[in-house]
Amino acid sequence: MVQEMSDKELITITIDRYAELQRIKQSNGNQENKELDYSIRLAVAKLSSLGVNVEDITL
Repeated sequence: MVQEMSDKELITITIDRYAELQRIKQSNGNQENKELDYSIRLAVAKLSSLGVNVEDITL
């Protein structure tokens, strides 16, 4: 049996993932990481499509 996630659950999980990626980026300092930057952009796009303003949760 497959359970569907509610929008609220999806938003919460995506915010947690975005926060995790932000912490990783911050700990990397000035070191370039294209994959990390791309993952962050994807998380921002997903959150934006769900109506979440990421400016309020960006480090």
